[in-house]
Amino acid sequence: MHSRAVSLAHPRTGALFDSPVPPGTGWPGDPATSETPAASTPAQVIALADAARTLAGLDAVVSVCRACPRLVEWREHVAVTKRRAYADEPYWGRPVPGWGAERPRVLLVGLAPAAHGGNRTGRIFTGDRSGDVLFAALHRAGLANSPISVDAADGLALNGTRVVAAVRCAPPGNAPTPTERATCAPWLDAEWRLAGIDVRAIVALGNFGWRAALQMVRASGAQISRPTPQFGHGAQARLRTGERDVVLLGCYHPSQQNTFTGKLTPAMLDDVLGRAATIAGLSR
Repeated sequence: MHSRAVSLAHPRTGALFDSPVPPGTGWPGDPATSETPAASTPAQVIALADAARTLAGLDAVVSVCRACPRLVEWREHVAVTKRRAYADEPYWGRPVPGWGAERPRVLLVGLAPAAHGGNRTGRIFTGDRSGDVLFAALHRAGLANSPISVDAADGLALNGTRVVAAVRCAPPGNAPTPTERATCAPWLDAEWRLAGIDVRAIVALGNFGWRAALQMVRASGAQISRPTPQFGHGAQARLRTGERDVVLLGCYHPSQQNTFTGKLTPAMLDDVLGRAATIAGLSR
C-alpha cells in the first residue's frame, strides 16, 4: 500500500482528507465506517455479498473491498500520484459502489470507474468526460435533476435510476482481467438482488456491460433466450425474471473515444435512454 500524502481539502466541502480516503472520515456519500469488514479474498467477497441485507450495507462493504491486489495497488497509486489538474484535491482511491435510486426502474451497467473520475470523486461516472456526456443525457431524458456531475456533494439526484459498474475499482488501462471481473461479480449479483425488484429496463454501456448484465440476471434465475443476445448499439433483448419481463438495451459506452469520433452521438444516446425511460414508465 502506498503511503498517504498530506491531507487536502475536498473541493466542495473544504473538509480535509487523506488520499486514499479512510472509511468513516466524512467524505460525502461514504457508506462505510472504520468498522466495516473488508473482503481480501474472492471467497470473502462471496460471503459478504451473500450476507448483505440492505443496499446501504452492500455499498459499505463494496467500498472497502481489497480482494484484487492489482486493482488495490493501482487505485491507491493513482490516488497518491494524481493528475496534475487535481494535484490539490484528495482522491477517494477506493472501490466505487452503485449510486442512484434504491428501488430503480432503470439500471445502467458500465465497466469500471475511471482513474481520475470515480476513483477521484467517489461516485460512479463523476468527474470525467464520460460522466459529463452520460449525466447530460440522463437529464435530457428526465432521469436526472441536473446535467452536471462534478463531485459527490453536488446535489445531483437520479429519478428512478441507478448506475453501477461491473468492476468496482479503476483498473490499469481501463482493462480489468477476467479474474478481477469474476471476483467482483458477486457484488453486482447482490446489487441486483437488493435493488432490482422494480427494474424494467437495463441499459448496458458497452459490450462488457452487456455481458455483465446478462450474467447478473442469469445468476438470479432469469431465462435468457438462445442463442445468447448479442451486444450492439440499440440492441434489445427481453429477459424473463420471475413474473416480469426486463428489457436489456445496448448502448455504446460514452467514452471519449466513442464521443469524439462520433461513434456515439448525443442523439444516439438520447434514443436509448428515452426508450429505457418509456419502458420503465419514467418518460416525460
